[in-house]
Amino acid sequence: MAVQIFRLRNVAEDEAEEVRVLLAEHDLEFYETPGGNWGVSMPALWLVDDEQTEVAKALIAEYQEKRFTEARGEYERLKLEGKQRTFLDNFRDNPGQFIFYLAGIVALIYITTMPFIDAGK
Repeated sequence: MAVQIFRLRNVAEDEAEEVRVLLAEHDLEFYETPGGNWGVSMPALWLVDDEQTEVAKALIAEYQEKRFTEARGEYERLKLEGKQRTFLDNFRDNPGQFIFYLAGIVALIYITTMPFIDAGK
């Protein structure tokens, strides 16, 4: 019986492709289901043979740990070099967008709290 081994929703395409290659390299037979026309179904990778579940899970866990370590190392390297983008960098690049989002947040807080403030009077 088929077993869902890896969900693809909100997964970067390069990560999904690397997991596909990893499974294929270890001769684990799998298939992929799409998210459907409206994205309501769960896109995922499924193992054909449920007896290989533990092997596949171990391979994917090892891969994800390696990917996390590499991403964290890249982040730390950029941070040391002073190239990691900060909040201030984003503000300088697009102050209009920042002000628009800030106004939206303030408006949302105002709309959601005013009924309670008015009720307390």
